[in-house]
Amino acid sequence: MERKTVLILGGSSGIGKSAAQRFAKEGWQVVVASSSSEKVNSVVSTLYGEGHLGMKVDVRDIGHIRQLARKLKEIYGRFHVLVNSIGVSQGGTILDSCFDHWNDSLQIMLYGTVHSCRELLPLMVDGGRVIHITSIHHERVEQGSSAYGMAKAAITQFTRSLALELAPRGILANTVAPGFIDTPMSVKVDGRSELESEWFKDNYVKYDHLPLRRAGRPEEVAGVVYFLAGLDASYITGSVLTVDGGLTITF
Repeated sequence: MERKTVLILGGSSGIGKSAAQRFAKEGWQVVVASSSSEKVNSVVSTLYGEGHLGMKVDVRDIGHIRQLARKLKEIYGRFHVLVNSIGVSQGGTILDSCFDHWNDSLQIMLYGTVHSCRELLPLMVDGGRVIHITSIHHERVEQGSSAYGMAKAAITQFTRSLALELAPRGILANTVAPGFIDTPMSVKVDGRSELESEWFKDNYVKYDHLPLRRAGRPEEVAGVVYFLAGLDASYITGSVLTVDGGLTITF
């Protein structure tokens, strides 16, 4: 039986790291890519089994992505699943923030996603899977997060286009939209986790705006990612699977 290969962009922490660990545990070959060599190597060293690969990739640099594609082809030939968990949380107002700083979210998350798909998907086997991690921000708005929300919304729509265009090859493309998940992105610039703040506890726990009354764990999102990569998800494409503890069903 052929051992399958999954490529995880942004696999050095949080949801991407948990996804890498889940696929490895299930016997897959895992390629972890991130902008930090140190973090990538650290994750790869923890993965169950052998045959895994870590690479430093800054998706803003098309040369990095092409180097990754060459390495994938050289070592594995083809691959089966692309998981894109790249995300940056950089707050900034629409009118007053430095444009370059504001635009960085789009360059990394949106255009990084597009460039990665254009370079990597020709190497994907027919019948493969594309799984993008977006956010409930793809349809919700938060103060100071316009660029982040725009990038996530655009990725959702881009994934729907992929689902349509890749259908003749049997490739399925879906997104996963997490809510509050306990990852390093929850830690703000002051070093405090928003999940431990009074704001979070009051709004989302005390007053029931978050029905499950807790943040999610990254492995809970990774389980949904793994489901989308498997046989049981063979008739799902162009969809958004929301993993938010019920947050978006309330008002």
